Amino acid sequence: MARPDNTIDYMDQGAFKGLRALGRGPVIQFLWSYDHGIDIDGVRRLQDNLGRGGLLARLIERSPLPFGRPRWVHEPGPDELHVGAVDITRDELDAWADERAYLPVDPEYGPPWHLGVQRFLDGGAAISLVVSHVVGDALAISEAVADAARGTYRDLGYPPSRTRSRAQAIRTDLSESVRSVPEMVAAIAGATHVALDQKSELAASARSSTAPVIDGDDRPVALPTVTTHIAGSVWDRRAKALGGSSNTLFAAFCARVGRQLGRVDDDNRAMLSFPVSARTDGDTRGNALATITVMADPDPLPTDLRPLRGDIKRELAGVDSWFSKMTAPLALVPLAPRFAVRRMEKAVLKVGKPIGCSNIGELPAAVNRPDGTDADRLSIRMIEPGLTSADLERMEGHLFIVCSRTARFVSVTSTAWTPGESDNRAALTEAVRKALADFDLVAD
Repeated sequence: MARPDNTIDYMDQGAFKGLRALGRGPVIQFLWSYDHGIDIDGVRRLQDNLGRGGLLARLIERSPLPFGRPRWVHEPGPDELHVGAVDITRDELDAWADERAYLPVDPEYGPPWHLGVQRFLDGGAAISLVVSHVVGDALAISEAVADAARGTYRDLGYPPSRTRSRAQAIRTDLSESVRSVPEMVAAIAGATHVALDQKSELAASARSSTAPVIDGDDRPVALPTVTTHIAGSVWDRRAKALGGSSNTLFAAFCARVGRQLGRVDDDNRAMLSFPVSARTDGDTRGNALATITVMADPDPLPTDLRPLRGDIKRELAGVDSWFSKMTAPLALVPLAPRFAVRRMEKAVLKVGKPIGCSNIGELPAAVNRPDGTDADRLSIRMIEPGLTSADLERMEGHLFIVCSRTARFVSVTSTAWTPGESDNRAALTEAVRKALADFDLVAD
């Protein structure tokens, strides 16, 4: 029986090329905490199941042709579960989570992910899962974790690495490239249309990328993160009272945090950038995402969410059209050299001070059971190891906020960097505190 096609999607290939061109790329961290001890054997079962199959049990294998398409191959992941040798206090959880998040993962050389456990002195424990964003977005990771926690996995039919001989790979990939020529011709037209449509944005982005750096150096920095957990019933009550939905309240929270950190334009508007899932049943893409952008005035949001809700709905209604337009040039990705990939990244980044607002929504119950029992809290964040203060200055800072939901809590995790700020962690903590107070939300 023929194996299923394991050629990676153009968007995933673009993300992979971007990782290699920039020398860095984002990772996603799932962090569970328990008020009581955990079943270490249960966590080991989770690790084994994650490696048996599904969207995390894979690596990228390059084509021998410089313009050939890479393919997914099976990779079982790390052999051993990392367990902290010394118990720590709960106050040290953030430092441990940072330590885990900045340990390397790689979608080509491996490991694509890693899992770690840390016990607390009071008898509780934490579990960290860190995954290369090239391998999977948050929903892909959630699917894989849910299956593994249930004791199941998807058999994607991927071969082991180096299954093809070099001669076989050259023949197959050359034939595939020839068949892709009409698709590439169409992509040229798509790229031209995007370039003409976004001419002013691309010019501004180019100017931004070449502007001199006033401050910052080339040493990687760990971006501060603040996580808050709010009872789901409290969150829903406030959203309804303000005329919005759970998603609108999250967007409003992002806008208020951004305003506190100075991430607004000259008209006092916050640029809210929302990843929107395009994942379908049986989807094997690592990243199945579109994006919408909403410009929001943060000032009226604490008393009325209805205008923002309407703006988000209008943008969502046009997301399919936007997605088709922006993905039209992607068939050119196999031909793009590294310097072109860096310029392509500029084309998809928004000019100004975007605020990343990723609302993952309610997670399947199994996602919150990494050892087989319900964790007391779960948070998710996206960070980019390797970013330097010089990078962050060029980007005019950074703010990315992730919202996820379990049966008990809405968890909101904010990661930020403000140029020129002497203590970014204190600034972020204060911004989150004020935003919660703006909406009469009390962290648990």
